[in-house]
Amino acid sequence: QPNVSQHLSALEAHVGKQLFERKPRRMVPTDYGKLFYTQVIDAIEKLEYIEAEFRYTRSSNIPLTCIGTSKEFFYSILASNISQAPANLVFEFCPTKELMQKLNSGKLYFVITSNRNDEKDIVYEPIRTANLLLVGNKEFDTTEFDLFITNSEFDKAEKWLRDKDWYAYSSDLAIIRRFWLENFKKRPTIKPRFVIPDYNSILKGIRFGSGITIASDYLVQDDIDQHHIKEIWKGHHPTQNTIYLAYNKNNVTTDQIEMVKKLLR
Repeated sequence: QPNVSQHLSALEAHVGKQLFERKPRRMVPTDYGKLFYTQVIDAIEKLEYIEAEFRYTRSSNIPLTCIGTSKEFFYSILASNISQAPANLVFEFCPTKELMQKLNSGKLYFVITSNRNDEKDIVYEPIRTANLLLVGNKEFDTTEFDLFITNSEFDKAEKWLRDKDWYAYSSDLAIIRRFWLENFKKRPTIKPRFVIPDYNSILKGIRFGSGITIASDYLVQDDIDQHHIKEIWKGHHPTQNTIYLAYNKNNVTTDQIEMVKKLLR
């Protein structure tokens, strides 16, 4: 065919050798052509394998789906369900701001986040409501604190908390601040002893050491049930955190949306 002949001529010009002898109705490889073939066939077969892998979408026709979330949410909610997904999934863990940038640029299809903004074409669907809990080491003596709470002596309860060793997820105390504002009507003045951007590590530190933190109930419930840590206080006003599934409505299919929602149930 003319197109094939053009490509072969261009290839021969590039390598500087004649690779085929042209004969009526057929082409015969020269010795240089056979040598060239043995040198490139392994690379070609590897490329064909990679291409086939990227096209592989299991039995469903749902395309490869890229999801951004926190490591803690993935471990607590998604990890046990992903084998049920009918499509191939790629997960990415990084700060929410960076995940949303990747969603807006089309590098991610979905982001699971507790922050809601007003970007064009981005849909935020609420998928879960989490309660923030004050938790600590299972041997932590809270007798005095419990008495303050029972007597509604919240100023004394706040002072008691300020004097303790705190674990925080971030230096801006975002989660702790929300809990504090809801229950003490002021910003926290605590200075965390440990700032660790990973709740699994925070909970392990509390379990095998001491100190307290505030975290979403879905992150700590298993550890509480297994008596690794204990719940200290829900707050006299429940502090709730809404978690959203964010996606660009122009970049995802209905099947992808339903698949991800099913994983999150």
